[in-house]
Amino acid sequence: MENKIPQEWNRFYLKDVSFVNLMTRRIFNVLIVANPYDAFMLEDDGRVDEKIFNEYTELGLRYPPTFTQVSTIDEASHVLKSTNVDLVICMPGNADNDAFAVARAIKDSFSDIPCVVLTPFSHGITKRMENEDLSIFEYVFCWLGNTNLILSIIKLIEDKMNIEHDIREAGVQMILLVEDSIRFYSSVLPNLYNYILAQSQRFATEALNPHIAALRMRGRPKVVLARNYEEAINIYNKYSDNTLGVISDCRFPVNGEKDSEAGLKLLTEIRNKDEYIPLILQSSETENKNKITKQGFRFIDKNSKKMNIDLRNILAEHMGFGDFIFRDPKTHAEIMRIHNLKELQDNIFNIPNDSMLYHVSRNHMSRWLCARAIFPVSAFLKNVTWHKLQDVNAHRQIIFDAIVQYRHMKNIGVVAVFRRDQFDSYSHFARIGDGSLGGKGRGLAFLDNIIKSHPEFNEFENANVSIPKTVVLCTDIFDEFMDSNNLYQIALSDRDDDEILHHFLKAKLPDRLVADFFTFFEATNSPIAIRSSSLLEDSHYQPFAGIYSTYMIPYLEDKYEMLSMLSSAIKGVYASVYYHDSKAYMTATSNLIDQEKMAVILQEVVGKQYGDHFYPNMSGVLRSINYYPIGDETSEEGVVSLALGLGKYIVDGGQTLRVSPYHPNQVLQTSEMETALRETQTQFYALDMKDVCDDFKVDDGFNIKRLRVKEADADGSLNYIASTFDPHDQIIRDGLYEGGRKIISFCGVLQQGVFPLPKILQMSMKYGQSSMRRPVEIEFACNVNADKTGDFYLLQIRPIVDSKQVLDQDLALINDEKCLLRSHKSLGHGICDDVIDVVYVKTDDDFSAANNLYIADDIEKINRTFLNDGKTYILIGPGRWGSSDYWLGIPVKWPHISAARVIVEISLANYHVDPSQGTHFFQNLTSFGVGYFTINANVGDGIFRKDILDSMPAVEETKYVRHVRFTKPLKIMMDGMKQEGVILYK
Repeated sequence: MENKIPQEWNRFYLKDVSFVNLMTRRIFNVLIVANPYDAFMLEDDGRVDEKIFNEYTELGLRYPPTFTQVSTIDEASHVLKSTNVDLVICMPGNADNDAFAVARAIKDSFSDIPCVVLTPFSHGITKRMENEDLSIFEYVFCWLGNTNLILSIIKLIEDKMNIEHDIREAGVQMILLVEDSIRFYSSVLPNLYNYILAQSQRFATEALNPHIAALRMRGRPKVVLARNYEEAINIYNKYSDNTLGVISDCRFPVNGEKDSEAGLKLLTEIRNKDEYIPLILQSSETENKNKITKQGFRFIDKNSKKMNIDLRNILAEHMGFGDFIFRDPKTHAEIMRIHNLKELQDNIFNIPNDSMLYHVSRNHMSRWLCARAIFPVSAFLKNVTWHKLQDVNAHRQIIFDAIVQYRHMKNIGVVAVFRRDQFDSYSHFARIGDGSLGGKGRGLAFLDNIIKSHPEFNEFENANVSIPKTVVLCTDIFDEFMDSNNLYQIALSDRDDDEILHHFLKAKLPDRLVADFFTFFEATNSPIAIRSSSLLEDSHYQPFAGIYSTYMIPYLEDKYEMLSMLSSAIKGVYASVYYHDSKAYMTATSNLIDQEKMAVILQEVVGKQYGDHFYPNMSGVLRSINYYPIGDETSEEGVVSLALGLGKYIVDGGQTLRVSPYHPNQVLQTSEMETALRETQTQFYALDMKDVCDDFKVDDGFNIKRLRVKEADADGSLNYIASTFDPHDQIIRDGLYEGGRKIISFCGVLQQGVFPLPKILQMSMKYGQSSMRRPVEIEFACNVNADKTGDFYLLQIRPIVDSKQVLDQDLALINDEKCLLRSHKSLGHGICDDVIDVVYVKTDDDFSAANNLYIADDIEKINRTFLNDGKTYILIGPGRWGSSDYWLGIPVKWPHISAARVIVEISLANYHVDPSQGTHFFQNLTSFGVGYFTINANVGDGIFRKDILDSMPAVEETKYVRHVRFTKPLKIMMDGMKQEGVILYK
């Protein structure tokens, strides 16, 4: 039978609770007034503050109070005048019991400070108290030397101070204890608090990390003590919606007179208002038992030697403490025991109908969740009563959906400690180890927190914004791996990269990680990216972008084969710290290789499987500063590079679609048909799901396939991101049509509003930049489905570090005759006047892009010389620097040109490639203040005086490259906001 869940419960939103704002009022300083003998006994029996401190730490509580002990009223007055005291406890005095006299004297002078009297009990004292006015004291307790009582007194007063705020703030629950016997409540309260605090400590272990666990304990139920009928009913009426249960004596005052049936009257009154609330009656008159149980109340015999055990059992069974036990309603036998929220989620559909009905109709689950401080789900389920929805299966589904939403909500923005029993498909971000998360790991955690802090990210009906499921192996795992396998000697040697990788692959990861990896496989159920996250990577001041390896492995049915691939990938990332390029980069950035430590990010790959390939239909890099604004765009509105397939295609310098998120209709590349056919993406990257070899290579893209767009068309992955060129009508139409070349235009998401990509990008840029307090670069990936829904994943955020040099000159006013180079499309900002060297590619009539691979080798060798000498140079060449497609430019990696101060890409009459905007080098360029000039002197777009360079003698010359040196420094000037740059030679 199909469930029909009413609309009001079919779509719901849980409101998160912040435990930080609970229990904000505390007892920090306690003054104990005791005679010298009692004070001595407290010292001799173990200092009371040490005992309380131990109690606090054993129960996982923070902020234990400090204690000051005095013996006389004068000493007490001196302390009260000179110190902020939150609570005064007057201990028993001499034979005439002067504790009351001391307390009265303190109250006369310091009426605002809570005062509690401790007294031993004897016939004489009981008789004397009948004539005492006790109303001026907070409480009077029976003192038998048990320091647990002092802890209970402090907690009782703190609960009283915080209850109103905490119920209003978070829906914290209250247990009402109604008892007028000082002797009895002095005995019950320590046991009640011990049990509640121990249970709170237990359920706090469900929290995602120790910090949150400590905060979770603030959500434990409050205990309120009432000593007569009127006080009890007033407290209940005030907090009835948040009352977990009531424990009441049978005989206590009603209207000032003792009433032997006061407890029955009180509980009957409460039952009439709430049919579900657990009600417990305690009595020393055992003849009342039948009468009490007949009315549906629980009975506890005060005379029983196991009274405290009976009370704990009832609390566990009926107030939601302990495990949730599903029972057979007829035999009351245990059917299933649930220890935590995840177990309830996993088993909710396996509970027999009659048992489910029994518990649902009595609101047991809501109460159990309340006792565990899971207030959002509890509050929601409390309204879904059996009266309103008499359908067991609908209840199951609602409970399941509420738990899933709650766990998702609690996971966002939190770096959890990885636990195998808790990490599943609803988990989000966890860490293995105690070290650092590394640069990318910190960036991911930061992104997750930005999403949590701005709920508007997920207010789109058809879009879900998040980060992918992530586990970080912290840097201490790297240290352990390096030390236990004795790898430093080979790592720090001059061996080639392949040999270093070979040694790392033979080494062993800690055995304990195997079970963690299997848990992660089960939870993700997708290919996994193994990404570097070093200490120096993506730091605020020295971003190491793209220096280390990132591997991807396919999802395999054979989990042991997948484990083998994962293990090799992690070792490959570790090894990449010590590759030749990494060491060269360390030298260029004045960092020491032994300061670098590597965390590793394990992350589900965003995308879908199409046959043997896996890829997203949209990847992008978003930058909050646009160095190439067109039309009415401004630099501050940012720019995004979009591509079909894996994002590696973008950072490798592939052909992407460039657009400002604030101007999605203004796309230069698709503005004209010829431009669209020439300058849009024709290839993309996908993960090869068939490549399951264990032969890992230094090249981390060994199992990434370069495919043609027509293969994506065959996969059916171009919905809303492609247009079609009609060769007959010579026109490009938005959308997919039979025949004709597909143009990757992203028209559906940019111009037609099928998916709110521009708005999400604007928000990502706005909140990312404001949170980081500086310009940022953000990587993302997205799947847009045929039904116009989609999942948008933020993958990485890093700061763009701008040069702080002041440029107060208008570069347009500088005479052309002084310029060796002038660019109207320059990247970078600032002034530099210490460069004398220029390295440039020979671009004579016989230039051919077929030689670009050889040119890259020549430049790498020259760059190494500059690194060794600690000098910089200006680098000039045709096409796109760093393109992975050598037909588009010279395929160097950043370490091969890392000593360049300005990089210039020029267009030739017979070799024109669209400007690259620095592609993968963008982060490094901005980080080190490196300039990137684009010049097309053939059409008057800038100046390049190659004739001056050709006339100079070469310091070094190869078949393809020349290196010349000026006698005095060149002056480099860049205006990043106007995209103007000049290099002056005179």
